[in-house]
Amino acid sequence: MKKSRRLIIFLFLLSVLQLESCDENSESDNISVSTNITDKKIQLNDTLKIILSKSLKNLVFEIKTNNQIKKITPVDLNIENNNQYNFLLNNLTLGKKELIIKSVNTEKKVNFTLLNNIAPKVYDYEIINEFPRSMNSYTQGLEFYNDTLYESLGRYGQSKLVKVEFRTGKKLKEINLASEYFAEGITILNNKIFQLTWKEKVGFVYDIDNFNKINSFEYENSLEGWGICNNGIKLYKSDGTEKIWLLDPENLKEEDYIEIYTNKNKVVGLNELEWINGKIYANRYLFDGIAIINPENGAIEGVINLSTLKNKVTQHENLDVINGIAYNKKRNSIFVTGKMWDKLFEIRIKK
Repeated sequence: MKKSRRLIIFLFLLSVLQLESCDENSESDNISVSTNITDKKIQLNDTLKIILSKSLKNLVFEIKTNNQIKKITPVDLNIENNNQYNFLLNNLTLGKKELIIKSVNTEKKVNFTLLNNIAPKVYDYEIINEFPRSMNSYTQGLEFYNDTLYESLGRYGQSKLVKVEFRTGKKLKEINLASEYFAEGITILNNKIFQLTWKEKVGFVYDIDNFNKINSFEYENSLEGWGICNNGIKLYKSDGTEKIWLLDPENLKEEDYIEIYTNKNKVVGLNELEWINGKIYANRYLFDGIAIINPENGAIEGVINLSTLKNKVTQHENLDVINGIAYNKKRNSIFVTGKMWDKLFEIRIKK
């Protein structure tokens, strides 16, 4: 008799749990979410409006951004419609986001892409100087350090790290990479040269004085090695996608990333990078210009039109795309070149 009573109680409790589970699913399925998002896109500083089809208690809102989940609080509550919640999108990086709406028995998700709210400005340039250089330099990285120019030259079997006298193009020091590596961008921080390779998913660290290799590092989540720069504290690395990764220069771990967008779309193929006065300047592969990127949120704020520059170098069979940006602090000017170009141009932006 006791066993029978216990079985009855057990079956009763099980049925209650099943009912609660059904209620939970039913509640979630019966709630719809409407928004003011158009084509799954919304712009920075816009107000994201969420309207639930029914009232829910103890709501919690979270937002997934750059693979991190953070709490987000509505700015106000619409008095006429207490199921509407407004969120000001002003302190987020650009790119793919996910708003998560939670109550006790419900979880709803709203996916969208956050765009910049201002179209990039287009700038022209003026040439200050032209300097000769080797026509065989397949430039992947370019950077000044103490008024001396350093280059990373690419291609399998021909990749190099080079120290150059920029006025004459004379090579002052160079080392060759092993033939299995295709050299990409470089940056210099704390008397160390950081050099990327393309598809080999490894980077190298050299002593700037003697070019001795002192370390190497493997890529983690980034797909490839394209361009690299630094702000004096962190390294910024592009990988051919719309992402630029932030690396710790000590342990070389990928700590975070920003996604690069305009007011309309994502921007991929960011190649050589340079940090100039708080912004990231980037060549874009197969485009004749330089993008000016806000490193705080990934917005392209400007574009320097360099479409006429390629016509000013010697035209030959192996002439390739523009690539190479180096800021000379002493001269307060930007140096640009391209793959297999026989000139190095010193320019200033017309603003």
